Amino acid sequence: MLTPKIHTKFTKSIHRQSLANIVNSSPLFRRDSPNKIPQILYFSQCSSWTLFQEFRTHAVLPVETSVSRIWFGDSHVAGRFSYVPQLLDEMSERKQQKSQCTLLWDVFKIVQSVVSEPNVENAAIVHALAVKHGSLADLCTATSLLTVYSRCKEFGSAVALFSEVLDRDVVFWNAMVSACVENRSFQAAVGFFRKMVGEGYEFDPTTLVIVISAFADLRSLRQGEGAHGLSVKAGMLSDTVLSNALINMYAKCGDLSSSECVFAGVNCKDLVTWNSIISGCFYNNHPEKSLWYFRRMASYENQADDMSISCAIAACTSLQEFGVGLAIHGLGIKLGYGENNHVSVANSLISFYSQFRDIHATATVFKGMVVKNIVSWNAMIKGFFLNEEAEEAFYLLRTMQFVALIQPDIATVVTIIPFCAELLLLREGKAAHGFTIRREMASELSVINSLINMYSKCNNLKEAEYLFLTMPKKDLVAWNTMIFGYAQNGQSQEAKTLFKNMLGCYSTCTLPTLLAITPSCDSPESLQFGRSIHGWSIKLGFSNKIFALNSLTHMYISCGALLDAFTLFKGISAKADVTGWNTVIAGCTQKQHFWETLEYFDLFRKASQFHVNPIIFVSVVSACGNLGLTFQGRLIHGLAFKTGAVTNMRVQNSLVTMYGRLGDTESATLAFNLSHDHNLCSWNCVISALSQNEDAKKALELFRSLEFEPNERTISTVLSACTQLGAMTYGKQIHGHVFRFGFHQNPFISAAFVDLYSNCGRLDIAELVFLSSPERSVAAWNSLISAYGFHNFGSKAIETFQEMIRSGIRPTNSSFTSLLSACSHSGLVKEGRMYYDNMFVKFNVQPATEHHVCMVNMLGLSGRLHEAYDFIKNLPTQPDPGIWGALLSACSYHGDLEMGREVAEILFSLEPENVSYYVSLCNMYVAAGRWEEAVDLRTIIEDKQLKKPAGCSFIDLGLR
Repeated sequence: MLTPKIHTKFTKSIHRQSLANIVNSSPLFRRDSPNKIPQILYFSQCSSWTLFQEFRTHAVLPVETSVSRIWFGDSHVAGRFSYVPQLLDEMSERKQQKSQCTLLWDVFKIVQSVVSEPNVENAAIVHALAVKHGSLADLCTATSLLTVYSRCKEFGSAVALFSEVLDRDVVFWNAMVSACVENRSFQAAVGFFRKMVGEGYEFDPTTLVIVISAFADLRSLRQGEGAHGLSVKAGMLSDTVLSNALINMYAKCGDLSSSECVFAGVNCKDLVTWNSIISGCFYNNHPEKSLWYFRRMASYENQADDMSISCAIAACTSLQEFGVGLAIHGLGIKLGYGENNHVSVANSLISFYSQFRDIHATATVFKGMVVKNIVSWNAMIKGFFLNEEAEEAFYLLRTMQFVALIQPDIATVVTIIPFCAELLLLREGKAAHGFTIRREMASELSVINSLINMYSKCNNLKEAEYLFLTMPKKDLVAWNTMIFGYAQNGQSQEAKTLFKNMLGCYSTCTLPTLLAITPSCDSPESLQFGRSIHGWSIKLGFSNKIFALNSLTHMYISCGALLDAFTLFKGISAKADVTGWNTVIAGCTQKQHFWETLEYFDLFRKASQFHVNPIIFVSVVSACGNLGLTFQGRLIHGLAFKTGAVTNMRVQNSLVTMYGRLGDTESATLAFNLSHDHNLCSWNCVISALSQNEDAKKALELFRSLEFEPNERTISTVLSACTQLGAMTYGKQIHGHVFRFGFHQNPFISAAFVDLYSNCGRLDIAELVFLSSPERSVAAWNSLISAYGFHNFGSKAIETFQEMIRSGIRPTNSSFTSLLSACSHSGLVKEGRMYYDNMFVKFNVQPATEHHVCMVNMLGLSGRLHEAYDFIKNLPTQPDPGIWGALLSACSYHGDLEMGREVAEILFSLEPENVSYYVSLCNMYVAAGRWEEAVDLRTIIEDKQLKKPAGCSFIDLGLR
């Protein structure tokens, strides 16, 4: 402190120059322009009131600031500052004695008044006053002024002020370390603490609290443990505030066990102690412990506050504990921490009710909030997205901007963009991208990574690549997102190349890297690479991670290595989660290993404690439908009804599809009608089921009552029904609809129109449709080849096939079926034999049953019955009944009774209930005049009660 004599001399020297010169001469203000610091008038004599008037003339104060608040040093803080500065204010032990000079005391009180509502202008003014009147040597004034600079985010000025004051005490050091933490200069805080200890200054519990909070933010466990040991050595651990800081530090550093040990050792636990351990458990992904401590706090008769209630509700959200969450909500209302006047509680409740799909309760909480911050708006927007109300979410976003006048922040953007990705909302995603550029958020890594993910999922890989390549700094998340983007867009080679490049940049990788690269192994050609990924994951210690094992299992199934997949899964089946079972069961179905699907479903029911979920139901129902297992399919339907899964829309749609494949259109229609909540997929499934089972009339009737705008799949299905009926008039109407909605560019729809017009006798229109198609898929080529064959233009069919090959289209099974059928209709036996023999040799297409049927038809219709018979006998596999049926039809056509009888006997043993074989043989007996045998065969048909379905014919009376 300055002596009165020195102070008087210093004051007189101050009076000889203007305040601006003092300010400009100080190292604190040399970097500022002079016009930023107002000139304060020179006074020859200073009284307390004159000093106040001098400050008030130039200070930037709110309108409501009263004289009494400034003059009498009201310490009320209008805003909420960080934890550490408040601690410093509360724990200061320095005795603030009145200076012997009233003037110094008055300056101190003015500086104290600015601490409550700090701003840069007032900080400069009070600093100038302190310099002018010699108060800067007073530690109380200097400490308060340093705090003002810290809270104004003028950290450089705070450091410069600290260096000017030479006579320091522990409170002043604490203020400097606190300023470092408040301005997020944590390493600087540690440096000042070391300097403080190195220069021989004693520290107090407040010092350790501040430094430990810096270690917590730095996630520096080792240094935090050192501070813990220092507090034990100094005998300060009995201080509850210090213990609370240690609990928080250990929790933030991921050492929850140490955090709990410190908590157990606190004798006098206050509310902050309980809140620290509750929030620490939740922070370390132990919400069950968080709730346990919350209940224990209540048993110790500690009353919860808004922080503990908010954390407990968040824990209930993570644990899916709806009943407990409701109880805590009620407790909060009872204790006076309702959502109306406590923002943190309301925000937790919004997330809680959103997660449980109670959007009405979520909206009620949000509307009842008196004050809404940006977190509230973000939580409500996310709630709408989670409940599949994207339109409401975007409306709320606009309301937030233009009504509440709250601008979206980075958290808002990284909430919206992922949902745009999941819902394939490319237009809205691009708008969000533009917003980030306009608001200068586009350089944030989290934003760029979200955008890369969005563009990848919306099949706009070029934009994703551009963002990735132009990133100034790529983190591991960016690499993982881009690799996964390549993999999910079918660019497996690019994903693998990028993965190899990433390994050159990072020595260690994380579990998300493994989850990103495994989808690129989706074919037998990728099996070797997938096995190397498996070995790499074991080397990195991921072999005990259930997510990694599930991903590897799916990878082996996708590559067709079922033995590897099943071996891997059996090793973890005892600890497999529901995702693992979903992976193996759904994977078998997707790769058409339907018997394996049923086997693992039985194992799941016996060995697992999990309930059958909709994903498993859909997979098993699909397997039953593809295998033609009517009885088992009905059993699964009953199980779905018993467990309530039948209310799930995806399960309903799979049941409709299954019954359609089983030929039970009545059950398919019933399964569709049992629910009143349909989507477009539901309508497509039932229309397809009817169309596949040649119930085209009902399919068209359902299409007329469609409640949604049809999509490409709907159009394709209805066109198939029109083709069956020969209803070209309806087809033309649908054709107009297709042009109006731009579906004509879809190659599958073009192929369906080619089928329709050719089957209705208008080959000329079919050719025009094919030629006008912007993209000619293999399905369109197959349809045109089939159309030429149907109209007995076998040579044109062959020419079209050759043109397809020249255009670079690889023929498929259906291509050869259409071609061989065309050769059969046109009697081109030589050409048909040649293409059949070259199917596998030149085009790697394995001959299947439908090709064998075409060959038998071709040979049989041309009169080469014995060649057809020998062809069947020489097949490498057991002939299908359809192949023998084609030969029987040829025998009937040519009147070869002896071979026909032999073939019929074979078919009677294979399919004894198929009446068409009996009828064909009976007709052959009648044609040959063998009436007795014909009568005997008719008697057998009557005894077996076999009935042939009645045939019908249609004629389209519309204009052509």
